[in-house]
Amino acid sequence: MSQRYTFENLGEYASKELGVSAWQTVDQTMIDRFAETTGDRQWIHVDVERCRKESPFGGTIAHGFLLLSLLAPLQMQLGILPEDISQALNAGLGEVRFQAPVLAGERVRVRVALVRVEAKGEGRLLMITRNVMEIDGKDKPALVAEMAAMLYR
Repeated sequence: MSQRYTFENLGEYASKELGVSAWQTVDQTMIDRFAETTGDRQWIHVDVERCRKESPFGGTIAHGFLLLSLLAPLQMQLGILPEDISQALNAGLGEVRFQAPVLAGERVRVRVALVRVEAKGEGRLLMITRNVMEIDGKDKPALVAEMAAMLYR
C-alpha cells in the first residue's frame, strides 16, 4: 500500500493491510547472538549437533522472543508510520501466538494490518497493528501478534 495516511486520517485505514516486509534470514549466527545476549542457551536453539540427532525439527530453531524482536525493525522497513508524526514509541504487545518453529537458515517476513487507532489525548494516538510473521515456503506462520505504538503529532 502506498502511504496515504496521516496522523489525522489514520483511523480510516483500520482493517486494511499496511504492507509486507522484505524477507529476513534467521541464521544460526543471529540465534547464537540472541542466546548470548539473553542468556537463553537452551540446546534446541544453540546445539546444532544435538538438534540434528534429537530435535523433532531436525535442526536448531529460533527463540520465540528473537522472532518477536524482529517485528519492530521489519515494520520500520515498511514505513508504516504516518510521515507527519514527531515520534513513535513501542507501547507493548497484545495477544501473541507462536504457531510454527523457524529453523536456522529459514527466511521470515511480516505482514502488517492496522487493527485500530485510539485517541489518547491531545496530539497522541495509540496505533494497534496485527502482525503475521510468515515463513518462506510454509503455510503456517511463525507467529501472530498485536503490537501497539504510541504516536505523537
